[in-house]
Amino acid sequence: MSAAKHLLYQGSHVAFLTQHGKQNLMRGPLEEALGCQLVHTDGYDTDQLGTFTRELTRAGSQLDAARKKAAIGMALTGASLGVASEGSFGTDPYGGFMPWNTEVVLWVDRLSGQEVTGFAHGPARSLHKMVKTPQELERFALEAGFPEHHLVLRPESPEHLDMDKGIHNPDALMKAFHLALAKSSNGAVFAENDLRAFCNPTRQKMIVKATLDLVQKLLSACPSCAAPGYWLTQQIPGLPCRACGNLTRLPKAEKWGCKKCGHEEQRALSTQPWADPARCDFCNP
Repeated sequence: MSAAKHLLYQGSHVAFLTQHGKQNLMRGPLEEALGCQLVHTDGYDTDQLGTFTRELTRAGSQLDAARKKAAIGMALTGASLGVASEGSFGTDPYGGFMPWNTEVVLWVDRLSGQEVTGFAHGPARSLHKMVKTPQELERFALEAGFPEHHLVLRPESPEHLDMDKGIHNPDALMKAFHLALAKSSNGAVFAENDLRAFCNPTRQKMIVKATLDLVQKLLSACPSCAAPGYWLTQQIPGLPCRACGNLTRLPKAEKWGCKKCGHEEQRALSTQPWADPARCDFCNP
């Protein structure tokens, strides 16, 4: 990597809209690698774009929400570069049993029209449970990583509008539980992890990983036009089986490409020339 490519964003102001402390997670990796200056703003209530506690449902995709945040941040600060972070939670894509977090960190260059996206995903602290007694709540809190991971409590159901967020000490937890229980018509309290970034250390680590992924892509320049974000676009299957010689679904090469100029190249993988028969559909139908 040449010095010129590292200096592409040297001294540039990069708008970052967040209300939940993410600037403290992302500033170091971005500024150190790119020489840019992160300009934080909280001049817009990002909860209007959707909340994890379901008061407002996010419109569009995770990436759509990140684009809106980046655009609003640039408008508020006057910067032509913007970065935005957006998270989502569900179950793992493998077995569908484990709580899972996917983080997107989007870089937008308004002048060139280019977007580069960093991703990270992995196990989450995003538990929830109906509890009826302080003992049940204490057991749930332990499993949910409390008090480092903050909790949300509300009466009777996941949709009740009356809630306490950001609970992070045992006394406050019990006080919130008894208040919610008094308002509950079914004798139960709904408890869940608070998924806002400043309330969830597991999510914080995932945001940092997504930021580092973004940095790697921004520092990867297209060999044709020198635009940042030259990256893997496709894995090409067909690694032959060592036992039978048939082509497997394992990758034999990668395709890299540039979104700006369209340049593409195929790169052979520096792995074994043969696939393990255990991964072959013909040897293991």
